[in-house]
Amino acid sequence: MAKATIKSKSGAIITIEGTNQEISNILTMFEKTSVVGQAKEAIARVKSVKKEQKKRSAASDLIVELKEEGFFQKPKTLAEISNALEEKGYLYPTTSLSGVMLGLVQKRLMGRKKLKGKWVYGK
Repeated sequence: MAKATIKSKSGAIITIEGTNQEISNILTMFEKTSVVGQAKEAIARVKSVKKEQKKRSAASDLIVELKEEGFFQKPKTLAEISNALEEKGYLYPTTSLSGVMLGLVQKRLMGRKKLKGKWVYGK
């Protein structure tokens, strides 16, 4: 009777006894499952990288970027902010930006004041 010993990735040592054909079949199955496991790990890594790449920037993050670029040197209206984001390829209607801007003001990342009946935002 033939005998084979296999050491797995986890460190487990497996001893197989049987005919040459039985051992050959078991080793073939073991190698296939090992290859499948490696393929699954590779696919999982690719998916996690793609997930990170797909992650969208929040409107507040984009507005903070505009601030860092000096966009708010002069006070800006919501329409001007929306247009600046649109130039960068992000479409946000002014109605959805009002809440975002208010949140940034409350966090003290932006300032706002009323000019001629409209809120304007700046440093």
